[in-house]
Amino acid sequence: MSTTTPTAAGIGALTLRPLDPLKDAVLLHSWVTHPKSAFWMMQDASLVDVERAYMEIAADEHHHAYVGLHDGVPAFLMEKYDPAHRELVGLYEPEPGDVGMHFLVAPTDRPLHGFTRAVITAVMTELFADPATARVVVEPDVDNKAVHTLNAAVGFVPEREIQKPEKKALLSFCTREQFAKAVSA
Repeated sequence: MSTTTPTAAGIGALTLRPLDPLKDAVLLHSWVTHPKSAFWMMQDASLVDVERAYMEIAADEHHHAYVGLHDGVPAFLMEKYDPAHRELVGLYEPEPGDVGMHFLVAPTDRPLHGFTRAVITAVMTELFADPATARVVVEPDVDNKAVHTLNAAVGFVPEREIQKPEKKALLSFCTREQFAKAVSA
């Protein structure tokens, strides 16, 4: 997975590569423990904790992690998972073609206007590039209003609040058709 995704004018090229839990651990640690990444829920994680968490993902056939590159420089994280086996087991009835997703834009002191929206659009484009993906499922914290706005911008429709072990989440879905309509508007 290293597809270049067309992005909004002035953003640059966004690509994805598989995450290497050991080589990328220091970088990931700086991202997930940053105050701007509070909703990632790894604020107090040590470097070893981050290595261990992403080594578990790398060994999991139902969960995958990717580093997103902006013009070749690491700038975001994307995870995809099978919600029938991870994260949402027992919390909703998965349908064939459901794919779960998380994304995190690296904290920066020099934000680029439109970048986060370009990232979520690139992530969704990548997920829907797989013809087996019919619907993307997300479960952000109910208090993460910024991500709810981004999700709506790419076609997600909230279904209901759910209680996960670590948080109260807003279960939301986006079909291929909803995404296409949202990004063409």
